[in-house]
Amino acid sequence: MPSSQQVGKYRAFWCLWALAHLSACTDWHARSVDERVRRTLGETNQKILTEPLRAKGAGEELTPSILTESDTKRARMLSPRTTNPGAEGLQYEPASEKRDVAERLRRYAALEGYLIDETLTTSPEPPPGVRRVSLTDVLRMSQATGRECLNAEEDYVLAAIRLLIERHLWGPRLFNDTTVGLGGTGTGGSFDHTLSIINQLKATQRLPYGGSVEAAWVVSAADNLRENATQGYAQSSRLVLSGTLPLLKGAGDIAREDLIQAERDVVYAARAFERFRREYLVSIAGDYFLLMQSRQAIVNQQRQLKSFRELERATEAKVAAGRLQAFDRGNAANQVQNALSTLASLVDQYIFRIERFKIRLGLSIDEPILVTDEIIDLPEPEADLTTAAGSALEYRLDLQNKRDQLDDARRAVANSKNQILPDLNVGANVAVPTKPGDPTGGLAISPEDLNYGVSATLSLPLDREQERLRLRESLISLQRKARDYEQSRDNVVADVRDALRGVDRNRIQLNIAERQVEINRERLRGQKLQADTVETKTIIDAENDLLQAENERDRARTSLRNAVLNYLLASDQLRVARDGSFTPLPGMDKAK
Repeated sequence: MPSSQQVGKYRAFWCLWALAHLSACTDWHARSVDERVRRTLGETNQKILTEPLRAKGAGEELTPSILTESDTKRARMLSPRTTNPGAEGLQYEPASEKRDVAERLRRYAALEGYLIDETLTTSPEPPPGVRRVSLTDVLRMSQATGRECLNAEEDYVLAAIRLLIERHLWGPRLFNDTTVGLGGTGTGGSFDHTLSIINQLKATQRLPYGGSVEAAWVVSAADNLRENATQGYAQSSRLVLSGTLPLLKGAGDIAREDLIQAERDVVYAARAFERFRREYLVSIAGDYFLLMQSRQAIVNQQRQLKSFRELERATEAKVAAGRLQAFDRGNAANQVQNALSTLASLVDQYIFRIERFKIRLGLSIDEPILVTDEIIDLPEPEADLTTAAGSALEYRLDLQNKRDQLDDARRAVANSKNQILPDLNVGANVAVPTKPGDPTGGLAISPEDLNYGVSATLSLPLDREQERLRLRESLISLQRKARDYEQSRDNVVADVRDALRGVDRNRIQLNIAERQVEINRERLRGQKLQADTVETKTIIDAENDLLQAENERDRARTSLRNAVLNYLLASDQLRVARDGSFTPLPGMDKAK
């Protein structure tokens, strides 16, 4: 049996070792994962962007704050609570048919920051407490709180995390395994019990062109628990260095395939995220322009309603004077009611759109906002089809991803060819133990007792059917990727050409619509000047034509703004600042 002093040293050694191991683990886990993710994203952004992005998932707390204790308890419940009362537990209150629906609609609109005044022909000032937002404000909010943007951003962060995992696998990795065993040997009903403890501390490193090396320190200790007369305690250790290296199959760049793909995937994710930000800006701006159009449609309808009320009063006076028939008064009154109905529908439509817009921005649905007429300056481009197509082919980030993924497919073919080669692996190991004759050798390494081994293994490819099939599969995949890239390239050219033509097409429509507004306005003005000789129905038709022309003009103006943004997006000349706002290109301030 070992002496009490030796047992004390033995116990102290393992206690210190356990504490050091736990401390190392704690330090390792305490390292900032967020900091490493942020650094990885920053490195990738520097490769593809002139103004690096900062992903909000990097450098911030990754654990969702929504995982509260109560949420965790509820997630563990086998039978979650369901709220679904029967009909007897519900109450329905019917509304009065005599209620003032128009007044209620005005209150609904006021809650959304829009005042309805049938006597006004311009947009009124919002009530106090309503948040006024411009297009620039909306774009910034969408990038900061928009759920779509946050989800896309997290896809980028996840790609960086996968790269960090792969990089970690290619760095030196430390492992510590401690095995405690109790065994017994029986002889004639008498058992000898042995307690053994084996601790193995090792470091592994993958080699860049295949294979790996490993260094291990193995400490063993055993004690015969029933040994009294002789020394039953034994302790030994050894240092082991070993390695394997493939020479044919699995050798070369194929060994780093997972790391290569992970590195490239982060670049793809960075491009995809930046492309998303540009598409998202165009989409949010389109929603904003549609809200402006809806609000202007309400203003147009209020103008027509005011005009119809004036027509109704004038018609009543003429009917009373016997200058018009009674049915003329009915026609004017009907137009007033129709205008009121249309105004109610437009207000309801605006309320629905503004609520959906707030949801998309990630704002509270109860927060009243009012979109203003302050928009970004979007001069129409002066470009030809050839220049536009060339810009798109050079700048489109999604097309660059397609092109580089075609290279991935080519690399996959080369890797598949490598898998058909024979297996030829060489290995070597060197072990330095403690002195064999010393039962308490502990850390006393004996270099003169070194032992080593070298081996070579050749496995001929007698069965490579799966590998040959996978090679054929990779060749087909390469051909498909090539066709997809060609199709994507052609689609990009077609899209940017159509987007450029769309700018001119919508400019023509806007010019025509503006001219039609002027024509119908002059027509109505002339008819009102001759109201004594013009029939009521003629004036009503002129009012409807003017309203239609005004709405067509507003739609054409919205379409033109969207067309300019779509051209910038199709040619990938659209630039989004870090805060999500639109970045004007040089020359945009020189619009004619």
